[in-house]
Amino acid sequence: MDGNTFKKKAPKAIKEIKKFAQIAMGTTDVRVDVKLNKYVWSRGIRSIPRRIRVRIVHKRNDDEDAKELYSLVTVAEIPAEGLKGLGTKIIDDED
Repeated sequence: MDGNTFKKKAPKAIKEIKKFAQIAMGTTDVRVDVKLNKYVWSRGIRSIPRRIRVRIVHKRNDDEDAKELYSLVTVAEIPAEGLKGLGTKIIDDED
């Protein structure tokens, strides 16, 4: 995020999170949860958190015959030892 105009850091961070979710999940429709948005904007537009742990979930649209899935990006809990050294983990969770 370095090298940005400081008044555009939070909007740029949201765009980067969406871009990451598109690549990771392979969907074009990415929706950001309200809590994640509030977490990014929690310290203002210019001093955003350095690292954010997110959870991305495939969801089916509410329409009955919708074939397109969308990805919902939410903020995940942060472990007590910190974020260093964590990687991507795929969890196969059936609801």
